[in-house]
Amino acid sequence: MQRELGAVIEGWSQPERPGPAVMAGRFVRLERLDGAGHGADLSLAFAGDASLYDYLFSGPFATDAAFQRWIRDCAANPDFVYYAIRDLKTGLCTGMASYLRIDPAAGSIEVGSICFGPALQRSPAATEAMFLMMQWAFDAGYRRYEWKCNALNLPSRRAAERFGFSYEGLFRQATIAKGRNRDTAWFAVIDKDWPALRDAYQTWLVPGNFDGSGQQRQSLARLTHPLLVTRDPVLQRAP
Repeated sequence: MQRELGAVIEGWSQPERPGPAVMAGRFVRLERLDGAGHGADLSLAFAGDASLYDYLFSGPFATDAAFQRWIRDCAANPDFVYYAIRDLKTGLCTGMASYLRIDPAAGSIEVGSICFGPALQRSPAATEAMFLMMQWAFDAGYRRYEWKCNALNLPSRRAAERFGFSYEGLFRQATIAKGRNRDTAWFAVIDKDWPALRDAYQTWLVPGNFDGSGQQRQSLARLTHPLLVTRDPVLQRAP
């Protein structure tokens, strides 16, 4: 009996490491994180909401000096490629995100370390930021784009599905975060998912999808959920 060995990969070449200095859309501009240039905006954007750090590996910070040191450390980390997210309407940076677990030889890359200030959360700007990062990864030739989060972080799990990531499983006792156990929920988009998902994002982002007050006419989830290969069972049970 002939053994299955997996599909032969043809016409693919190893992509470059990220990433561009700037990725720009209609609502946001993503800029490579710079401690001196973005620290003040991000300090203001995150101020007064310690819950933003609940599921991050760092923070909250007792002083602004400690926060600024963290931002500089993020910008200097050779294993992560961080972006500050600048809202083009206000001109202010209101969030950050990064590429990490970057493995060009496997064609795999993850988006993570996401921290959106209240002004950015649940906004077209936040969605466009995620679209721009995903678009760059697949345009660059990556085969797999991952999203991982603390399994207890239901908002992140909901966001993953809304953004078109299919659920792939639960890694029990995956790591320790701030002295606490962390089970990790895994999600991913692969290259064959991307064309339909790109169309869904572009349909959602067109100006005609928003009314005069900026409210969406059609939700992104309505466009992406039919494209999911697998659904998160926890979300299906959640109220």
